[in-house]
Amino acid sequence: MADISRLQRMRRYFDSGATREYAFRKQQLLALKQVLVKYEQEIYAALYTDLKKVPEECWFTENGLLVQELNHTLRHLKQWMQPERAGTNMLNLPSSSYLQPSPLGMVLIIGPWNFPLQLLLIPVVGAIAAGNTVVIKPSEYAPATAAIVEKMIREALPEELALVVQGEGATVVPDLMKAQRFDHVFYTGSIPVGKAVYQLAAADLVPVTLELGGKDPCVVEADANLAVAARRIVLGKYSNAGQMCVSPDYLLVHASVKERLLQLMKEYIVKFYGEKPEETYGYNKIINEKNFDRLVRYLSQGKIVAGGRYNRSGLFIAPTILEEVDPDAPVMQEEIFGPVLPLFTFTEMEEALALIRRNPNPLSFYVFTGSKKKEASWIKQLQFGTGCVNNTAMQFTNHHLPFGGVGQSGMGAYHGRHTFDVFTHYKAIMKTPAWFDPALKYPPLKGKLKLLKFFIK
Repeated sequence: MADISRLQRMRRYFDSGATREYAFRKQQLLALKQVLVKYEQEIYAALYTDLKKVPEECWFTENGLLVQELNHTLRHLKQWMQPERAGTNMLNLPSSSYLQPSPLGMVLIIGPWNFPLQLLLIPVVGAIAAGNTVVIKPSEYAPATAAIVEKMIREALPEELALVVQGEGATVVPDLMKAQRFDHVFYTGSIPVGKAVYQLAAADLVPVTLELGGKDPCVVEADANLAVAARRIVLGKYSNAGQMCVSPDYLLVHASVKERLLQLMKEYIVKFYGEKPEETYGYNKIINEKNFDRLVRYLSQGKIVAGGRYNRSGLFIAPTILEEVDPDAPVMQEEIFGPVLPLFTFTEMEEALALIRRNPNPLSFYVFTGSKKKEASWIKQLQFGTGCVNNTAMQFTNHHLPFGGVGQSGMGAYHGRHTFDVFTHYKAIMKTPAWFDPALKYPPLKGKLKLLKFFIK
């Protein structure tokens, strides 16, 4: 549990105005970038310890995305901090109107274990860029990465600006939120925990951003480029051993191309991860035994047509594809978050839509098709947070796109400018000159209705 006096000092530091100037914010972001470079090898080692991530994957999915976010923010921060002109209605002329970006105050950021560096620190970049003080809670399930994060934050940032709090999330987070009213809470993780965080925040009317999950469907139409679809589905599903909120959670394949797609996917699984993925450079492990046991139970809920091997001592589960799965089975009711992929077939869109709507509001939706008409139809029919056409998972790496869910998969979005906006309040201000002050708006109002109707319409 954090020292209450430390939290109070952080609040006073924000109230002092120390975080508000551009030069200060830029300095902190540069310092954060410097420690990321300085401790690059230690970061790689920590991520390998926690998830068996190799340096190339770390850069592709962790360090690199974080550095990209920092560079983009540093390039645009001065512009983002400028007041934005707004229109003024006829009644208030010759007033001028503008929006003044203003930091929220003191924010809490709670990170997950599956990408324990970038999913924790990209929001931190936005919070600092926006001028806030920030309390950072890494996941206890990725302890090596949590330790290096704390080391870097302590070295790079003033203790009044940023605090890393370690410990069991189920205890630490409620204690923090009861001890201190935060001005925003940013949570990335599971839906059940997200609901608990939301309830805690609601007690004090604290705004939240919830980046959750869901069952992300992937549709492959008959006219899709099957070789490309197979490659991109295998990459999106089995990267990080499927432990990604944007991984395809199940496949819906047009019956006419199912056998060919399945064959291609099997070939790419071997090409990417070898005959023995447990020995392959770059194939990740399951985070812990609890999640391993949960995932193994799914293997009996369908016919295994690819993979299926596992080893508890190594927290290894091979890339697996299941067929003949009951839509009511747990593997189709829960977010899988692992290298197990149920496959279904359809002949008409309505069949596929009926299955997807059993788990509404997915975080992501993917469709492979060569038809613009089918593409548009799928996108219009479904409610989802983010998505790709002829790709999977890669939308997350584009910092120009807002990333976030809808309904059960979350609320709010971030990345790039959107991360800055999450932690910013835009003060709406109208400035009226003193040299012009018409009597129209002042009492007595009798006889002015016609004029008022002219100006307010």
